[in-house]
Amino acid sequence: MTRAAVAAAAGAALVLVLSACGPTEQPSPDPTQSAPSPSPSATATAPSYVADGTAEDNLPLFTAVTAKVWSSDQKVAGRAYIDALVAAGFDRAAMQVTQDVSTVGNPAESIQFSVRWGDAECLVGQVGPSTGQPVTVVLPQLAEGRCLVGETRAIDW
Repeated sequence: MTRAAVAAAAGAALVLVLSACGPTEQPSPDPTQSAPSPSPSATATAPSYVADGTAEDNLPLFTAVTAKVWSSDQKVAGRAYIDALVAAGFDRAAMQVTQDVSTVGNPAESIQFSVRWGDAECLVGQVGPSTGQPVTVVLPQLAEGRCLVGETRAIDW
């Protein structure tokens, strides 16, 4: 056998071996069988209020409520965030909110709102044109159990 013949035979054998390793045609699925449903752990659950949890435990709900209000036409109204947080289970008496209108009547560039959690932590949100996307965090409480610096608005509605 010549070298060319040996090379051709080896090449043909290599092609045959590689083609055997390639994908094979799979049978069509049986249309009478339903597709497998996702397992319960694979489905996402909405965050919920955890009364005996930590501020960190409740941050997902605080964030979800903030995002929902931010996506509404009330996105720059402090009251909308407070009302939505109360509806989600947070304690109105533990909340603070900054003014959403400046002293000359212009919309505020950002609004902050908070929920005091226990004796040491606060859930704090900030939204507004200067913020871009909503920001939510857990921060330590300030002096006298306050969460926000400066003058805040009375939550008297």
